[in-house]
Amino acid sequence: MNDIRFDIASLRAAYQSGLGIAEVIDAVLARIDAAGDPGIFIHLATKEEILAEAEALGSFDPVAKPLWGIPFAVKDNIDVAGMPTTAACTEYAYTPDKDATVVARLKAAGAFVVGKTNLDQFATGLVGVRTPWPIPRNAIDPKLVPGGSSSGSAVATARGIVSFALGTDTAGSGRIPAGLNSIVGLKPTVGALSTTGVVPACRTLDCVSVFALTVDDAYAVFSVAAAHDAADPYSRAIAVQPLAARPPVLTIGIPEKADLKFFGDASMQAGFEAALKSLETLGARLVEIPFGDFYATADLLYEGAWVAERYAAIRDFFEANEAALHPVTRKIIGGARNLSAADAFRGLYALQAYKARLTPVIASVDLFCMPTAPTHYSVDAVLADPIVTNSRLGTYTNFVNLLDMCG
Repeated sequence: MNDIRFDIASLRAAYQSGLGIAEVIDAVLARIDAAGDPGIFIHLATKEEILAEAEALGSFDPVAKPLWGIPFAVKDNIDVAGMPTTAACTEYAYTPDKDATVVARLKAAGAFVVGKTNLDQFATGLVGVRTPWPIPRNAIDPKLVPGGSSSGSAVATARGIVSFALGTDTAGSGRIPAGLNSIVGLKPTVGALSTTGVVPACRTLDCVSVFALTVDDAYAVFSVAAAHDAADPYSRAIAVQPLAARPPVLTIGIPEKADLKFFGDASMQAGFEAALKSLETLGARLVEIPFGDFYATADLLYEGAWVAERYAAIRDFFEANEAALHPVTRKIIGGARNLSAADAFRGLYALQAYKARLTPVIASVDLFCMPTAPTHYSVDAVLADPIVTNSRLGTYTNFVNLLDMCG
């Protein structure tokens, strides 16, 4: 059964033709074994647990339950009832008695959870190597980092173990690993998906994200999971619209040539240029935009307010268990101890000024097209220089959350 296609449309058609959900579960478990990668999952449900969850769905009904029989994985900073939540830190672990709101909505739509996936500890990183568990292997080239922080979710999806997976995205964690593993990563607007039951990183920026095999699948999952949640003070009632037909001419903003950054990666630059030519062939109008203010906005993420926010999220645990943290995570979050409230406000004021300048720029185009990441790094390169490589990976993602954009 390893030849079963796991995109939602294919699985739904297979169920319609008589495929049994037990066969899909067998395929999931076979693919986990075939991957031979102990770094993908931190916790796996047993076959008996998955079968029990599947049996509780009742008979196939894609109208009442649009995700009936669709297997998914959940990043291990998002609660699944009865499964431990670790945020990739054993000492932090707890077992919730209820699902995170997004998980509950997806289960209600018929999807079932396979397990909890690995991540950069406390969702701090874009590389996927800051974990006490084995590092998940990149699904395309195991010498490359898998990307983070949602490393396990991206790899599980890319390897066809699940149809989709949930991640989180605070600075690019739902997009970088998707790009590095050649799948779709959807980062919604802040508040579109509830973060109730999600271990916070930066609460003002955190988004639950979706990894999927196709754009249609990512949007289908988002459409089911999106809803206002009174329990989440950052939740917003954002109407989910059908995917719109493309207008006759799309105006697409791209970074000015002088502002493009690839850090010497000629193949990435060539790939981006080829993508732009494809857009022009489709009739899009490309508009070069100065990117200096976008990059300056991104730099704020590593300054006072948002480093302090990461510290605030786990302050009590950090102070009581500092030695339990991954060395790089400890260094980054611990740096907040040297910050003052004045530092935080300086960052907030700077962000507001950039928002004021960039709002008309953003409004001047239909959308932006830029690389997901400017270059790819090997695991060895990241371990040798964990800060600079991580920062470079976020070149085109860090400002998106700060400016309240989706991607």
